Amino acid sequence: MKRLLIILLTLALLGAGVFWVLTNPVVIADDDLPVHEPDLANGKMVFDMGGCTSCHAAPDATGEDKLVLAGGLALNTPFGKFLVPNISSDPDTGIGAWTDAEFVTAMQQGVRPDGAHYYPAFPYTSYTRMRVEDVLDLKAYLATLPASTTVSQPHELGFPFNIRRGLGLWKILYLSDAPVMEVSDETAIVLGQRLVEGPGHCAECHTPRNAIGGADTGRWLAGGPNPDGPGRIPNITPHPEALGGWSEDDIVYYLESGFTPDFDSAGGSMADVVENTGKIPAEWREAIAAYLKSVPEVAPE
Repeated sequence: MKRLLIILLTLALLGAGVFWVLTNPVVIADDDLPVHEPDLANGKMVFDMGGCTSCHAAPDATGEDKLVLAGGLALNTPFGKFLVPNISSDPDTGIGAWTDAEFVTAMQQGVRPDGAHYYPAFPYTSYTRMRVEDVLDLKAYLATLPASTTVSQPHELGFPFNIRRGLGLWKILYLSDAPVMEVSDETAIVLGQRLVEGPGHCAECHTPRNAIGGADTGRWLAGGPNPDGPGRIPNITPHPEALGGWSEDDIVYYLESGFTPDFDSAGGSMADVVENTGKIPAEWREAIAAYLKSVPEVAPE
């Protein structure tokens, strides 16, 4: 019996050690970053493409107040309630004191400056596909926005989802900087892929997820249950029952105006998305349309 207990204890210790190694956060160092002079104009375009105000502005903020990224929005999910943090330029309650490496680590590895894993309610699974230069430009632009002293509130999660360390295992399965789709080398489609799969993080809502929150890339952009409430997020593949009847011009116009080819208009959270995509360059909207028309058709469920 004593020998059995020793064996079990040894196996438990080995298992704990393997778990600790596998879940170790990946941190990007300053020396890993390229030499880059920030481009504020590009940073603003990335900011608009990412729709940062939609989540990080205070709830019900309007006009210029949307640029005060105080956080506070509640995201109710099957895993618990996530409360969006302050990412304003305040050095104490926001991200104003973060280094470039800490910001890139957060955006592309989902790791906080203190070394803890972020939950993927923060869409770093998409941002990991962004160009590092775009991430640095975004940080430089965020630094120009107003500061807020609002203190970020903790998430409201039950066991086992409140154990952040376990997210290291989840990341092994679902965090990859590889492009999701193979696309042609057509310039517009390549740009569209970079925008949709990266800063636009379109798949975070438009791709169905499994029981542990991983994206089902086999049904890329095929829609699914709304992760933050009732209803469904629509299929945006070129399937005849989805965007198959839309031309590229229809998609471009929708992303600018919110109006569909059948004279309907964007509603819910998509209205916020259109408010942001209406600000990006026309070339970017055209590229998004080209990419969406190039992905494989997936039949609605």
